[in-house]
Amino acid sequence: MSHTLLIDNIGELTTNDERLGSGFRSGSGAGAGAEAGADGRISDAAVVIEGDVVVWVGLASDAPAADTRFDAAGRAVLPGWVDSHTHMVFAGDRTAEFEARMAGETYAAGGINRTVEATRLASDAELEANLTRLIAEARSGGTTIIETKTGYGLTTQDELRSARIAAKHADAVTFLGAHVVPTGVDPQTYLELVTGPMLAAVAPHVSAVDVFCEAGAFDETAARRVLESAADAGLATRVHGNQLGHGPGVRLAVECGSLSVDHVGFLSGADVDALAQSWGDGRRGTVATVLPACDLSTRMPLAPARQLIDAGAVVAIASNCNPGTSFTTSMGFCVATAVLQMGLTVAEAVCAATLGGAKALSMHETGWIDPRGAKQPAVGMIRPGARADLQLLEAPSVTHLAYRPGVPLTSAVWRAGIRVR
Repeated sequence: MSHTLLIDNIGELTTNDERLGSGFRSGSGAGAGAEAGADGRISDAAVVIEGDVVVWVGLASDAPAADTRFDAAGRAVLPGWVDSHTHMVFAGDRTAEFEARMAGETYAAGGINRTVEATRLASDAELEANLTRLIAEARSGGTTIIETKTGYGLTTQDELRSARIAAKHADAVTFLGAHVVPTGVDPQTYLELVTGPMLAAVAPHVSAVDVFCEAGAFDETAARRVLESAADAGLATRVHGNQLGHGPGVRLAVECGSLSVDHVGFLSGADVDALAQSWGDGRRGTVATVLPACDLSTRMPLAPARQLIDAGAVVAIASNCNPGTSFTTSMGFCVATAVLQMGLTVAEAVCAATLGGAKALSMHETGWIDPRGAKQPAVGMIRPGARADLQLLEAPSVTHLAYRPGVPLTSAVWRAGIRVR
């Protein structure tokens, strides 16, 4: 038997367990008589952890005994954030670019090559130190799952070392060799490299391939080639799409069965319908990942998250932590922005930043494989059998995440059953 931990006297527990919201009762994992709302919130609750998984959820008055006890003192507990879109393997600083945007310059993705230059010049130790610093920062803010991408090397050697470094520390690694075409390189020559030798080199260290399908990056034909090459290699796919304007990114992601399409700031009605309908008839569809901090930093329109949810699409919220357009690890800030400026309810935003992110990474079901080759329990929810990824707020309810924007409310974090803050 593994060590057991009881977290009780929880004022409000957000579970993201849809069964709780529909009257789920004991015998399937909840305490007898547990009352929950549609979002799976329970008042006066408790959770029991054994090893790295949750084994019991319900009313504090019904909680079984455990080896040790943590008193939540009436505060709120929710799943750890699942940050499904970051670019944390990089070097250099783009403060001047940010200042220029704030002075009125339009973002056009040109700064990526500046980060590429700095990243190529950095040592492995420097890249790893920056990555681990950012991950630690994210953990302290309640993030328990982090995806990160390559994409600032853009040579086979530099993309490979980025993938290797990321695989040592992140929970999911995505190959983004198709970020932009490097300065001075023929686009067709680079496409052949990205879909051939570069892909083959990084494939053992990544679980997915991404492509920036946008004006100034990769057009529809080139992006489709990237996605098809990834599928041929047995890797999942993602798309950076519809960030700078209307384009084929969403349609291409849905057609190719990509796990997610991210940014989605400029959507037609057909795009929204395609994302919603991709989940029909029990199919695993394409998640629409919104990146509120990036929209603010680039002064682009905020993604239409309200419209997407109303249409029935699955939405994730992620930080897009990167040095150029969204240099933050604060998922709490992104959740508050989604509520205050994008029209989501607190429950919707919290779900999008936890279970939505897990769906975008295909981690919402037990059996996903981390970059070190270990099989993992489901994440993004608090229910029996799920991984014990939880955060405690210095507040009685998750509503305070938007009610007190900008205040660092996370006061304790458990990741796979181990307290990391």
